[in-house]
Amino acid sequence: MANDNSKSVLSHEKIETNNFLMIVLILVVLLFGGLVEIVPLFFQKSTTEPIKGIEPYTALQLAGRDIYTREGCYNCHSQMIRPFRAETLRYGHYSVAGESVYDHPFQWGSKRTGPDLARVGAKYSDEWHRIHLTNPRDLVPESNMPAYPWLAKTPVDAQVMPSHMTALRRVGVPYTDAQIASAAEDVKGKTELDATIAYLQVLGLALK
Repeated sequence: MANDNSKSVLSHEKIETNNFLMIVLILVVLLFGGLVEIVPLFFQKSTTEPIKGIEPYTALQLAGRDIYTREGCYNCHSQMIRPFRAETLRYGHYSVAGESVYDHPFQWGSKRTGPDLARVGAKYSDEWHRIHLTNPRDLVPESNMPAYPWLAKTPVDAQVMPSHMTALRRVGVPYTDAQIASAAEDVKGKTELDATIAYLQVLGLALK
């Protein structure tokens, strides 16, 4: 019995005094714990099924979402309304997972330099967004949001849209062959500002 206890103490001591071994074991524990928490979510209908009324983004809206991501808008604007009274009074219905099943990557988060945009769709006119994105201080003098005047001068890259939508279909977004085939034509002649506005105007409309 004494020998067994001695071996156990030595084994424990070896783990605590070996930095590399300790790091490896900690990573294994974290990985296992993460898998236990995350993997079941992929099989829960509440997190994998779209809510009623949600549709995949059109080609123009998808292009706008790409621009939104490219310009780093998510660094200042979350799209995640928490289920707290103060948040729902200001922004609207709290966010649910079924709204974001077609988002890759989703825009949930906690960083808010600017307001949450989860329910911004149809809140303002297209012209309001056009002015605001070109120079925010024309509408909100105290705004510290950057201006994006080049969006109005830059055409949407129509040629990448079919391949982008095809890639999204592989991960579960139900685009049809017809939608993919017409994607380039759907955004032809549109500017990046048009696309960004189209994306913003659809946010949150599926859930009232």
